[in-house]
Amino acid sequence: MTNHNERIKRLMHRSRYRGFLEIDLILQRFATTMLPKLDADGVDAYEALLDEVDQDIFAWITKRQPVPARHDNQVMQQLQNLDVSRP
Repeated sequence: MTNHNERIKRLMHRSRYRGFLEIDLILQRFATTMLPKLDADGVDAYEALLDEVDQDIFAWITKRQPVPARHDNQVMQQLQNLDVSRP
């Protein structure tokens, strides 16, 4: 079984190298600032989100499409409120 720190490290890597620049930037920022603070349920929710298509994730975060119920949670709210304009 993967321990919490290994899981966080793996998810940080998955957040940086998605292939869609806008999502790379948003998810990298989130992973750096918020991921270490999430509880186990939050980490589960974030990991499930990373299994989705980048364009869908971007549309949900930017509120261009409604967030499906399976991702309508605190992690999505944090992503939608994330200030990516600041380093």
